[in-house]
Amino acid sequence: MRHSTIWLPTLLLLNLLVFGLALGWGSIAIDPLQVFAGELPDWQSTILMELRLPRAVTAFAVGGMLALAGVLMQVLLRNPLAEPYVLGISGGAAVAALGAITLGLGGWWVSGSAFVGSLASMLLVFLLGGRMGYGRGDRLLLTGVVIAAGWGACISLLLVLGPDQSLRGMLFWLMGDLSRPETPWWALLVLALALAAAWFMAPALDLLARGDEQAAVLGVETRRLRGVCYLTASFLTACAVTLAGPVGFVGLVVPHLMRQWLGAGHRALAPASLLAGGALLMLADTAARSLIAPRQLPVGVLTAAVGVPLFLYLLQRRGTR
Repeated sequence: MRHSTIWLPTLLLLNLLVFGLALGWGSIAIDPLQVFAGELPDWQSTILMELRLPRAVTAFAVGGMLALAGVLMQVLLRNPLAEPYVLGISGGAAVAALGAITLGLGGWWVSGSAFVGSLASMLLVFLLGGRMGYGRGDRLLLTGVVIAAGWGACISLLLVLGPDQSLRGMLFWLMGDLSRPETPWWALLVLALALAAAWFMAPALDLLARGDEQAAVLGVETRRLRGVCYLTASFLTACAVTLAGPVGFVGLVVPHLMRQWLGAGHRALAPASLLAGGALLMLADTAARSLIAPRQLPVGVLTAAVGVPLFLYLLQRRGTR
């Protein structure tokens, strides 16, 4: 395994540095030395504990979920360009959340609607993708693309029919929104459980990546493994959309870069992608709320600015092989 002795401490150190940057950098700078010494003024302590800490934890959780879901999706579809939103799950979440906003609801109504919409879209693809979701990867992919296109049309309709006073909030949520003040400790538990599942499945995932036939010959129950991968990746994506809205390209960029660095072994690839995804989204969110402070950018704008050029580069490389 490449870089087997340095990847974990490197990524842990990276996350620690980015986490400190997320807490200290913004429209109001906070001295980390004062934080460790317990000498922060009350107003800075309020900013730190009620605004920046929840956002940093949320960004780490969402980035880790999307990256881990991307690893599983790329095994499931055997395509390094696959990413969590390819099956239309975020589209279902967006339609449900925008519907709640259109009705004048907010807070956990929007989050709860997004989660229900994600699971409904997941179930729809799962039922239509062929043989209860255990069909071939290309069939799942095509089913997801078609359903995503349908959700896109519904989103356009909701934006046209929605009230003018809600339009900015709807657009901001569609581009990724990490501004909610709650700290989602439950998301860290979900992330830990999903990582544990991926860790135990890693040897079978390595075989599945080589092809269903070879994996089956070596004793892997491919139908069951595909089902678990699909459900886990979909559930992680649903949780991520519930917390932050649709944030694209994290699940594409991070697994690919980690695979280039560490190789294709999932015992290292899964946790490395989780840590790198968390660091990337914490950094992107810090930049999104700091670059034009006091105004904020949607975090999805910055992840797309990184992801789109890389996606086109990867697509060109695959086309020239």
